Amino acid sequence: MSLTANVIGTGAAICSMVSFGPQLVKIWRERDASSVSLRMYVITVTGFTLWIAYGFLIKSWPVVGSNIVCLIMSGAILTLKWRFSREERR
Repeated sequence: MSLTANVIGTGAAICSMVSFGPQLVKIWRERDASSVSLRMYVITVTGFTLWIAYGFLIKSWPVVGSNIVCLIMSGAILTLKWRFSREERR
């Protein structure tokens, strides 16, 4: 694989992993996830799970690693969405 491909892949992985940070911080600080789409995050978590499986199948540890981080972060957002929506119903 070329250096250019590695740099682009690394940049893409970093952007994907970091992209969930601001949303996660906002939800945690405000204790409100009402603006988060439940369906979108269910699909996102499913997608990252499939990317991880794909990474294992092709033995691409960068694909596996970056998608595990993204799965954890998007899963945390999904968990907070569920948690805070349950608290609102009480």
